[in-house]
Amino acid sequence: MAGHSKWANIQHRKGRQDAVRSKLFSKLAKEITVAAKMGDPDPDKNPRLRLAVKEAKSQSVPKDVIDRAIKKSLGGDAENYDEIRYEGYGPSGVAVIVEAMTDNRNRTASTVRSTFGKHGGNLGETGSVAFMFDRKGQVSYPADAGDADTVMMAAIEAGAEDVESSEDGHVIWCADTDLNEVSTALEAELGESESTKLVWRPTTTTELDLDGAQKLVKLIEALEDDDDIQSVTANFEISDEIMEQL
Repeated sequence: MAGHSKWANIQHRKGRQDAVRSKLFSKLAKEITVAAKMGDPDPDKNPRLRLAVKEAKSQSVPKDVIDRAIKKSLGGDAENYDEIRYEGYGPSGVAVIVEAMTDNRNRTASTVRSTFGKHGGNLGETGSVAFMFDRKGQVSYPADAGDADTVMMAAIEAGAEDVESSEDGHVIWCADTDLNEVSTALEAELGESESTKLVWRPTTTTELDLDGAQKLVKLIEALEDDDDIQSVTANFEISDEIMEQL
């Protein structure tokens, strides 16, 4: 996916893994609490919760953290979170989608707007960039899950739409509404996935030079550092040569 695997590599190079990991744990726990509160607290009866737990496990979130997040949904003191999507443009006209879960809409909107402004971007209306993305299910497997043909056959059998295989691994795409079904079928054939989630897949991308890439990285990092922000997606492409310099 444009931007995504490269984004992980950028974070790794910049040595932000520990800080990113603790933030990621709390964001995954928040998604589990919200999913459990909205539906059944039993993952087997709640597809959204099942996917949230699966994604948390794949990111090595401890079992007690997952259990605590589900229990929190059952208590009367669990916060009520609104799910909000923000859309805007970053440096070099890159389209950016920001997904948030917040207990204070005004605070989050204000923070997101000022973050875009400080980093050479601007927040747009809802729908201003979403047309440049498709909402898709994404299941990722490591390269050693099988060769490209094996994974392709498993994906076709599971009802997936597309597979991208490279030396870094396999990314399997499906309709957003089929993610639970497709990931379950893939698991039976290929074992546990590295990641299973709903994402925004860019239909067009913007190639960035070094200056544009550096500015965009700062914007995405600033957005991801906010506790209200669950995910940030941008439709950028960066060449391997520029990746080396980041």
